[in-house]
Amino acid sequence: MAKTQTNPMRKISIVKITLNIGAGKDEDMLKKGVKLLQKFSSNAPVKTVTKKRIPGWGLRPGLVIGTKVTIREGAEALLKRLVAAKDNVLSEKCFDDRGNFSFGVPEYIDIAGMEYDPDLKIMGMEAAVTLERPGYRVKKRKIRPALIGKKHNISKSEAIDFVKKLGIEVK
Repeated sequence: MAKTQTNPMRKISIVKITLNIGAGKDEDMLKKGVKLLQKFSSNAPVKTVTKKRIPGWGLRPGLVIGTKVTIREGAEALLKRLVAAKDNVLSEKCFDDRGNFSFGVPEYIDIAGMEYDPDLKIMGMEAAVTLERPGYRVKKRKIRPALIGKKHNISKSEAIDFVKKLGIEVK
């Protein structure tokens, strides 16, 4: 009896999780955000800067308004901790057409393993998860980059199926 073989190039994996905290113009909130993100990763958080002038919000180019960190190693374990803070439920609206998804965590103390820090008070963050298949390097390489075929891109439904296999409910 022949086994059904799956194509290894069709396997979906988590490439990275980007954690983002928007602080606006508040410098104290920004410092607290940097301190919080340092607890998640050994990498140093990067400050995000405005590119446009929006007078109504009091923003000008070059103003630091947030911080972010990218986590590649241990991304799947971190994803499970982050989604557990949302009761292991994500909305279908969280997914884009390329198969990536993002969601917000309203309070960091809901994340398993995180304790309340009186200096930080209560803060939330946004998590953006990037999914890829083997072969996506063709699109990103420096010499002779090429497009990825439509069949090889990750669709919204494939991303939802992948997340369901991780034990996360999608409504």
